[in-house]
Amino acid sequence: MRPLLLQSSSGSVLRTVLGFFPTCGHKLVTRPTAVSHLYSSRKMMHYQAVERGSPNTPNYRVYFKNSEGNYISPFHDIPLIAEAEQQDLPAKKAKKSEVLFNMVVEVPRWSNAKMEIATQEPLNPIMQDVKKGKLRYVANIFPHKGYIWNYGAIPQTWEDPNHTDSETKCCGDNDPIDVCDIGTQVCSIGQVIQVKVLGILAMIDEGEMDWKVIAINAEDPDAKNLNNIDDVCKSRPGHLEATVDWFRKYKVPDGKPENQFGFNAQFKDKDFAVEMIKSTHEHWRALVQKETNSGGIECKNISCSESPFKCKAEEARYVVQLTPELSSGQCVPPEVDKWHFV
Repeated sequence: MRPLLLQSSSGSVLRTVLGFFPTCGHKLVTRPTAVSHLYSSRKMMHYQAVERGSPNTPNYRVYFKNSEGNYISPFHDIPLIAEAEQQDLPAKKAKKSEVLFNMVVEVPRWSNAKMEIATQEPLNPIMQDVKKGKLRYVANIFPHKGYIWNYGAIPQTWEDPNHTDSETKCCGDNDPIDVCDIGTQVCSIGQVIQVKVLGILAMIDEGEMDWKVIAINAEDPDAKNLNNIDDVCKSRPGHLEATVDWFRKYKVPDGKPENQFGFNAQFKDKDFAVEMIKSTHEHWRALVQKETNSGGIECKNISCSESPFKCKAEEARYVVQLTPELSSGQCVPPEVDKWHFV
């Protein structure tokens, strides 16, 4: 694999995240002010999530700033590998297999709003998906409540729709590769965490390849004991089975068929997962270097040195200034809490 376009730098960790609060009835679940949290157990580049628009509406966005205060793309400017963390490990523990990857959290565990990186908008903020003019929420399929892990994407990866997978014979879904963090901590929208990859699931969504990386937050107490997908099977009975069940059925309440899987819905191991991440990183590299059909992907970035889409920090700031400032949001529809039995 060729060298990465980006190099991460170390420093204190600051993440500005959304404030979520318990509510009675169906009042707002977000407030229009961001809350700063400090995480300093590892040295890494820090990122700040900046809210714009009105929560629970189509114009709500979460943009990202880097440690220098410049707006960035979480898709293109956050490094694939958490290099600073690797340098922080004692030499005797820094094994070759202990590579940590960055994860951009789009959806916190137990929540329902289908938040995702807006791949076709400049700077790729996080937004709530919209279908037929309505905000999308995943259904509560009994016994699950919303998403059953922190869900997000690994930056600087791309499932190329022009590439046919040799095993499943399906093309990519035109998004960054998805990742499920099975750690204990409930994360926040826009939080950037470092994860240890454990395995991968080959989901096929309406004929498109949609890999699901299984990983654990490197800060989780169980991280040191989980080194491969088999460890998850042994120490967490039912967790992986529930994951397959969730992905199989989550679209059924919307009138869609069950999703299918490659490899008979069996999880592939860590080595396979890492190779798939490397492959999607190479596809991303071709994307930002304009060596392939972009498929409508917006590639504006401020730090990819070999990319013709690289822009100045001032231009990135202007993109954000064009969007509405943060304001009071709307109520979450009461039907979001409904149980579905399928």
